[in-house]
Amino acid sequence: MSILVHGETSVVCQGITGRTGTYHSEQALAYGTKLVGGVTPGKGGSVHLGLPVFNTVADALEHTGATASVIYVPAAFCRDSILEAAAAGVELIVCITEGIPVLDMIEVRECLRRTGSRLIGPNCPGVITPGECKIGIMPGSIHMKGRVGVVSRAGTLTYEAVKQTTNVGAGQSTCVGIGGDPIPGTTFSEVLELFEQDVQTEAIVMVGEIGGSAEEEAAVTIRQQVTKPVVAYVAGVTAPKG
Repeated sequence: MSILVHGETSVVCQGITGRTGTYHSEQALAYGTKLVGGVTPGKGGSVHLGLPVFNTVADALEHTGATASVIYVPAAFCRDSILEAAAAGVELIVCITEGIPVLDMIEVRECLRRTGSRLIGPNCPGVITPGECKIGIMPGSIHMKGRVGVVSRAGTLTYEAVKQTTNVGAGQSTCVGIGGDPIPGTTFSEVLELFEQDVQTEAIVMVGEIGGSAEEEAAVTIRQQVTKPVVAYVAGVTAPKG
């Protein structure tokens, strides 16, 4: 098993025809991710990377049956893109874009509570279950199917944790980058609870950063709800003034 994504997870890409969307969609397809279509308003009916392009997420889901979406659109449009995906009934939304205004994320977070969709990100590398499904920008080559769940707020430190668990032969069950923004779609605690319930995950690596209370809240979750071994690292010593 794994958490969030697996080999049968079908994905649509919002912003697939843009430069970033095109590049990372190519990488996802090469990895074996079941990418079934894309969404770009005004380009519905066209074909890109051999995949159908739709004007709306609702149309994409109707024709492809996708259960997940990945968002590569400019920050100014991310709020609308996330809300559109949630309204269409996408189960898992992964938003890679950074720089989304905090007020936009407050509205998004409240909407997600009502719809039941789960958001990973924003400002994150994505989520990957090695050998099965890669949604986001992480390099697939360093991952190896295994038994360690990785959850991280950092960017490149995520890859360092992954590479080390690969080098020692432990591998990863699933790797989740929750993003470093003040209001994440999914918290450390929520991912820790998922790993605790996953039979494939035997241990957990958590990489945090200074600033905010997410790591302290995760510590409470670990103490009260997690029975599996957890290795946690919080990067940084002091935050700049202001």
